[in-house]
Amino acid sequence: MKILHLISSPRGADSVSIQLGNAIVEKLQAAYPDSTVTTRDLTIHPFPYLEEAHLQSFFTTPEQRTPALEAAVKHSDEAIAQLKTVDIIVIGAPMYNFTIPSTLKSWIDHIARAGETFSYSEKGPEGLIKGKKVYLAIAEGAIYSEGPMKAYDFVEPYLRAVLGFMGMTEVIAVRAEGVKIPTVQEKALEKAIASIPV
Repeated sequence: MKILHLISSPRGADSVSIQLGNAIVEKLQAAYPDSTVTTRDLTIHPFPYLEEAHLQSFFTTPEQRTPALEAAVKHSDEAIAQLKTVDIIVIGAPMYNFTIPSTLKSWIDHIARAGETFSYSEKGPEGLIKGKKVYLAIAEGAIYSEGPMKAYDFVEPYLRAVLGFMGMTEVIAVRAEGVKIPTVQEKALEKAIASIPV
């Protein structure tokens, strides 16, 4: 098994999503002893926000790209090539202001490309990245999986939607919830780790 571990929190060792992501990777390595892991820290090596050159490069055929457009498409091409070679993706996704961090959104913006990871036809859109298993290592300050705060959760629904659009429909969400709630926070990570399915 080839595993890709994406980190999107800048909090290092204090990050709950990183700790949870590491625990998922450890369980996967125990289940698949011959697996290899590539860790990509999107806060240390961030993808650039999309600008005109990036979008132009996405919609220009390779033979027609200028050197500037070739440089602009490089990040996207490399990320998509990496995505295609792995079997399992572990995505660390802390909730920032009810959604994902901008670093993670930038990675998604570079991999979500028509003709590369999804296509359109008379039958509608079709995801092209199939046969992958995705784990979401979600860390949230409050409880968002149920109750009054559920309507504010734009992490899991968005990631399921955009990944599914690209063909990655086997998505497993593991949540460390209530990490800022005094009566819950001490057991939040422990409970999340215990719930990891492999």
